[in-house]
Amino acid sequence: MTTESAPTEEPYDVVLLVEQALTPADAAQVRALHVELDDDPTIEVIYHVLLPMADAAAAVEASLGVIGGADLIAPPMTPSPDEIDHLREEYREQADRDLATTAEALTATGAHVGSRAIVTDPPVDALTRKVKEVDGREAIILTRPHLVAEFFHVDWTSRARRKLGVPVLHLLEHDES
Repeated sequence: MTTESAPTEEPYDVVLLVEQALTPADAAQVRALHVELDDDPTIEVIYHVLLPMADAAAAVEASLGVIGGADLIAPPMTPSPDEIDHLREEYREQADRDLATTAEALTATGAHVGSRAIVTDPPVDALTRKVKEVDGREAIILTRPHLVAEFFHVDWTSRARRKLGVPVLHLLEHDES
């Protein structure tokens, strides 16, 4: 008498690096890339989501650079460390909301979200580490268009392609407005 065991699922790990919360259209676009794998009961697609958090100090410095100039009458007020900490906390809360929205949008398409993380170090470095950590089969980067960076091949996708030994796909995020 022989008994057949159910086939074991092999994970197909996909690491997503997103610039902002995914819209339902973005999530559907990502999910559509792997829908044919659903026909194979031995494969389970697992999405790992990375979302970079804006750097509060860099944002303040950039905004001061924009308002500063030769024709500025008085020097701008430099924010206190407490104000920068408050801004950093606002950025963290926004990143938490964006990450939750992204996971919900993916789950609504039937996707399995394995891990999700807010990253504060360089995004491509975080992507590289995550792909290695989960033995990722591919990486998907979703951003707004960044024409100059893309032209000079210094955008996230170009940099990731140079670092990773897996396929890297760049998708443009949908605008909900």
